[in-house]
Amino acid sequence: MTTIQHVAKRAGVAPITVSRVVNKSGYVTQSVRDRVETAIADLGYVPNGLARSLRSRRTQTLALILTDVTNPFFTTLARGVEDAASAAGFMVILGNSDEGEAKEREYLQVLLQRQVDGILLVPAGNGAESLRVIQQQGTPVVVMDRRVQNTEVDVVRYDSEAGAYHLGRHLISLGHQALAIIAGPREVSTSEDRVTGFQRALTEAGLERSAPVYHGKIATVYYGALTQKSGYEMTQEALKAEPRPTAIFAANNFLALGALGALHDAGVRVPEDMAVVTFDDLLPAFIPVPFLTVADQPAYEMGQKAVEMLLSRLSGKQEPFQEILLESKIIVRQSSGNKREPAKSF
Repeated sequence: MTTIQHVAKRAGVAPITVSRVVNKSGYVTQSVRDRVETAIADLGYVPNGLARSLRSRRTQTLALILTDVTNPFFTTLARGVEDAASAAGFMVILGNSDEGEAKEREYLQVLLQRQVDGILLVPAGNGAESLRVIQQQGTPVVVMDRRVQNTEVDVVRYDSEAGAYHLGRHLISLGHQALAIIAGPREVSTSEDRVTGFQRALTEAGLERSAPVYHGKIATVYYGALTQKSGYEMTQEALKAEPRPTAIFAANNFLALGALGALHDAGVRVPEDMAVVTFDDLLPAFIPVPFLTVADQPAYEMGQKAVEMLLSRLSGKQEPFQEILLESKIIVRQSSGNKREPAKSF
């Protein structure tokens, strides 16, 4: 078995110099570093990670728990996390909770037993219980994408309320007055924020007064799961409403895909008969031609910033908990259509 002494002899340096190169600690000239790295490659030396972790009390691993890894938003977020973690010398263990709090806690139990150095969490539900368990163990954690009430924790998320507000204003500018919102579960903060932001745009436009057929409602809201199936079913319900909406706001991209499927099956054209707007852009594998008007959230950037925040905690800095609020960008495309004079219900 190749040892650090073999590498040192091959490179013509002391073992402590090899250790400095391997652990990226202490000063080593570039020429010496190159010799050591060449010797490591030639001899196939694998550093004893277990011994290093015992000395440093670090495993050089981070845990990433997502709610739905099949969603391209979270896939891109995971890539941002992995790239940033790898650049800092950390490996990432991925877990998928399927929006289930029980499954999330099962993952956490295993990951905490494995003594991961830190956790990046997109919480299922409100996340309060999971965060309590993590913080009781003294493990640094950063929450991504969602708010957590009544818990002091570092958070990196997008301003969902503002993004939904601007999508609402866009539909209003096109003349729409009868609208439907298809959202995720009520207990998920992104659902709540997006409904709130969209409704605020309609309230400011006075649509609750100009559309008395809604009996005081600003827009009809449908709650379900954050899945294509749920988006399909909620859109079917929206199509039965009287008057039927002329525009649908889907609270995420999977809901939008379900909505498009339901509209297609019902013979409703987008955008001629129904405008559709949503959150998060879709990869070409889902829609080959960019089509949807979206509030685009750069997920890769979120992943990178969350890792930076977590590494800052791991460095031992005693700082107040902070929330980084990123801005989304509205991308207007075909699905929201053109100005209507006036919007019709049929």
